[in-house]
Order: sequence, then C-alpha cells, then structure tokens
Amino acid sequence: MAWFAAACMPVAAAAAAPAHPALRSTVDAVVTPLMARDRIPGMAVGITIDGRAYVFDYGVASEQPRVAVRQRTLFEIGSITKTFTATLVSWAQVQHRLALGDAVATYLPALRGTPFGNVSLLSLGTHTPGGLPLQFPAAVTNEASAMRYFAHWKPTYAMGTYRTYSNLGIGVLGLIAATRMGGDFASLVQQRLLPQLGLRHTFVTIPESERAWYAQGYRTGNRPIRMTPGPLGDEAYGIRTTASDLLRFVQENIDPSGLPRALRRAIVATHTGYFRAGAMTQDLIWEQLPYPVTRAAVLDENSPRMLFDPVRVRALVPPQPPAQRAWLNKTGSTNGFGAYVAFVPSQRIGIVLLANRDFPIADRVTAAYAILRALAR
Repeated sequence: MAWFAAACMPVAAAAAAPAHPALRSTVDAVVTPLMARDRIPGMAVGITIDGRAYVFDYGVASEQPRVAVRQRTLFEIGSITKTFTATLVSWAQVQHRLALGDAVATYLPALRGTPFGNVSLLSLGTHTPGGLPLQFPAAVTNEASAMRYFAHWKPTYAMGTYRTYSNLGIGVLGLIAATRMGGDFASLVQQRLLPQLGLRHTFVTIPESERAWYAQGYRTGNRPIRMTPGPLGDEAYGIRTTASDLLRFVQENIDPSGLPRALRRAIVATHTGYFRAGAMTQDLIWEQLPYPVTRAAVLDENSPRMLFDPVRVRALVPPQPPAQRAWLNKTGSTNGFGAYVAFVPSQRIGIVLLANRDFPIADRVTAAYAILRALAR
C-alpha cells in the first residue's frame, strides 16, 4: 500500500548528511511489515547513533482527511510522559525543593495521619507504595475527589516490597513537584522544563496554532479516538510530541552534557536504580536491564504481568548508581496511540517508536530490539 512509503529526515545539527541507505533499509525492513501486520495508519521512527538523529515518517496522521505523517506530526506518548514528570521531580530535588525520602504528608498536609500520607515520594516514582491500582476508580473525576481517594486508601503490601504499576503514584508526585516549584504542572513543564530541554514541539496543552499537526488516533475497527483528560492525567500520560523532539530527549538522557548543570544532574539521577524485580532494575520511572541484553529479557520486562500484576521487588541498598552499560526503556499507550523508547548509553544508540494505533507492546519491543541490535553491530 502506497502510504507505507517512508521519508527520512535528519533532525539534529550533528546529522547534516542524509541517512546511509543501509540505515534506511534496516528501519524499513522492520517497520513496513509491522505496520501491515498491526494495521497501523501512521508511524514516526527516530534513531540516534553517536549523537546523530534521524526520523523516518510512514503512512498517515489522519485517514479522513488523508494527511501524511510529517516531521511536525504530534503523537500522544501515554506513559512515556512519566519520564518527563520524573525529570521535573528530580530537577525539583536538585534545587532542594523536595526530597524523595520525605513522606507525602510533608507536602500534602491534608493527608497527615493517613497511610498514604506516610508513603515516601520515592515509592511513588518507583511504583512501590504498597498497592496502588493502575487507574483511579470511575468515581474519581477531579483533583478533589483524587485527594479523598488517597485519604481513604489502605495499602495491600508493606511499602517497598511489591511493584504495582500505577498512574496514580506518579500523578500525585508530579503534583507535589509542581507545587514545590511554585506553579501548576502543565505550566511548569511547558514554560520551564521543555524550553530548558530545547523541545519546541512538545505540549501538555496543544496551542491552537499546533492543532493541525495533532495526529488522529485509531482503535479497533479504525474508529478515531484521542485522549480523554482525567484526574492527574497530565502528569501520568498527558504529553503530545513529535518524534524529533522525543528523540532529542532520548539523546539528552544518553548524554546530558549540553544541558544546564542542575538539569543535567536531574536527568542523570533519574537513572539511579532503587529496586530489583527479577532482571529488571526500577529507576525513577525508567526501567533498565543490564546490557548486552536478549530480546527475551526485554520482552519479559515489558510483559503484561509487569503492567497488571503485583511483582515482588528487592530494595537496592545503597541505590545502584546510573549505569552506562544498560538498556533503559519505557512504553506508553493511550486508547489510540502506542509508543516506545529505548536507549543504551554505552553504545550511544537509541530509538523512538510513535504510532497512531495502540498496537501490541511485544511488537514494539521486538521492532525496537531488531533495529537497535543492527545498529550496535
């Protein structure tokens, strides 16, 4: 089908030359059959190799009207948003606005005397507070009802013993960080964090001037859908961005040396390992595996059990310093979009996959692994 044709565009100053034909061939060979198999209308794939960044655009951002995916196309990235929230939280800690070892009630006095008030900020950023669900119950519709939910929450496990993946923990952690930095989350990210990162086409709230670039998401039956706002959703899954901007963020995680000192320290700190779940090390939102790594290990680390089931963890005491020889990754999904990022600092390689369909995570991991393995060779 003609709309599987790809366009390659270098997106960083270091990548002045067109992509080598072998690179484009490698990406095409993986992405074209993936899109056909999973019926993905459009994708953008970002590759970084030793500081050079390339974006390959495929298919359509919208089927009606028919609009091709382009460099400025905005995709929902779902839970990859959490890595930006973790960066904001870490930045706040570097500036002595909060400490991850503190309890929630230190910053939200209304929760003093409750089990949730005793939860540490670190446990919120590592999914280990004691058994938060993935989503809020349907009765929670705004921040006020979210605070009532937390006031009545009862832990299922001792803090720091089980990992239960949740939007709730990082949501309230982002709320606390924003409050400590003197603003609301969306404004702080949009006006302070993203400009410091050099990201010009990344948004919590898409301005009217950019809405024409917002891809249409699709679900089963090719029904169009976009993200529905929810309580603390901005902090957990609310960012929309381009492949080139997200790839720049990946590059800054690989090598943050070009960033201001405080932000550089903050990004490096998000790679600190706090808990071990099997082969996986849980950082501040980022998840890592020792490198070199097998495809089976990456698939297992991103399997449904890690998303939906309680997983026993072991605290790393002291925490594990940021590792260069590691595979760091994060998935992100909304009802109409699927995304994945992975990078290996020691190899100076990384990948961004953005699609306007929520296609299987195993397929994302398999595709990214195949491409990065080829690059590492």
